[in-house]
Amino acid sequence: MTMEEMDRIDERIHGAAKYLEERMQVKPQLGLVLGSGLGDFCENFTESVSIAFKDIPGFPVPSVEGHSGTVVIGKHYGVPVMAMRGRVHYYEGGSQAEITIPIRVMKLLGVKTVILTNACGGINLDYKPGDLMLIKDHINYSGMNPLMGKNLDEFGPRFPDMSDIYTRACRAKVKEIAQRLNIPLQEGVYAMYSGPSFETPAEIRMFRILGADAVGMSTVPEAIVARHAGMQVIGISCITNMAAGILDQPLSHAEVMETAAKVKDKFTGLVDEIIRESPSFTE
Repeated sequence: MTMEEMDRIDERIHGAAKYLEERMQVKPQLGLVLGSGLGDFCENFTESVSIAFKDIPGFPVPSVEGHSGTVVIGKHYGVPVMAMRGRVHYYEGGSQAEITIPIRVMKLLGVKTVILTNACGGINLDYKPGDLMLIKDHINYSGMNPLMGKNLDEFGPRFPDMSDIYTRACRAKVKEIAQRLNIPLQEGVYAMYSGPSFETPAEIRMFRILGADAVGMSTVPEAIVARHAGMQVIGISCITNMAAGILDQPLSHAEVMETAAKVKDKFTGLVDEIIRESPSFTE
């Protein structure tokens, strides 16, 4: 992106943050991006304000089924949370710097830890639809990086370290929580494919050779931007289908939504407890 384009992105970030700050009742410490199937997670928030993406100056607006496009800022189990009900994907046409504006807005509003959730396809042959996977690392196969262009020095350095992008200490706590709740939890590498077409069987074989356990069309740009800004990152995927070529059946978004709905209670239970215990995650 050109310097002028990044300056406009920076203006949008600060404009959106100012708009939300004037309307929120609590200062969020935890950020939450809700992927397919978790859109109604915020219904039990207290002291909350809910604002549509389209009403927030400078915010990108999603167009995909299952992503309502609403920011909810309130408390959950007493923890101040900023939750995004839905996200904008790279394949929808915006730049990665644009679609990650909400993550940088979170940073300006005080968020220290962000939980990124998604629905994705299983590559690891030991996985099955309905499994939850804690992301330990990723492969960026999108062909782009959200930090390209002028660096926004206010948020982080020109060349940020990504060796612990999905914060190791947080992952250890999430695994303890899952074990205590008796929720089976895989741990693996997430590969991002730009989409919107699903991957080919040949691409899935390539990803497996490269070490990926699951593949999806989101999360990676958000994780990079969050880590650039010094935030702790937790990534959790719901394996909603097996990736192309593994089973002899076509892939569809309807299958993704159906499986996500079936495991919603398990997924919600895990995220609930992570939020409840999140104050202990702060470095």
